[in-house]
Amino acid sequence: MWCDNCLLVLPLRSGAIAWAVLVAAYSVAGGIFLLIRGQYLFFVYPEWCIYGGIGLFVGACAVITMFALSNRSYIWIRVAKFLWPFVIVISAVRAIIMIVELQRGQDEILWECNNGGQLWTASVEAGISNTGSLPAAFCTGGFSSLNTAFIVSLLVDLVCQFYMFFLTWRFSKRLEHYSNMKGPFEGGKQAYSGCLVN
Repeated sequence: MWCDNCLLVLPLRSGAIAWAVLVAAYSVAGGIFLLIRGQYLFFVYPEWCIYGGIGLFVGACAVITMFALSNRSYIWIRVAKFLWPFVIVISAVRAIIMIVELQRGQDEILWECNNGGQLWTASVEAGISNTGSLPAAFCTGGFSSLNTAFIVSLLVDLVCQFYMFFLTWRFSKRLEHYSNMKGPFEGGKQAYSGCLVN
């Protein structure tokens, strides 16, 4: 017997849509930040572009999941269910590399913080764009706080993605259950198309 409400506070479909919106919002915001200001935290071109691109890809998968859930589309739910394991593995590898590279760039980040947030000199000499500056919020708490915040946020991101995969998998099983129902109205199609799939 399937667990219809494991770990869920909201109803399955509406809760999964809300969760997909949350994952899409923070993934796209984080991806855009890394594309615009990532060169102040990572110092080997084009690693911050890759990290930001992965963030945008996660956001795109969340949007696909959101629309699949909104339309109750079995095909697109299967696509989303297929994508999320790959997304989780890629994000886990990205998280490990980002944490290691952040540790390696500790001295450069401290130099940037001590010099008004300007870009590390070697990066400027390499022709990397230095428009803007490192946000002051990254320097106020010191490198240890920045490092801890990055590690925690990357781990929370992975937990959110795992839960998104669980919700997608759970909803696909719900669709399979209702599509296989045999009732008096055209083999259960009325139940499948009605509001039971929530």
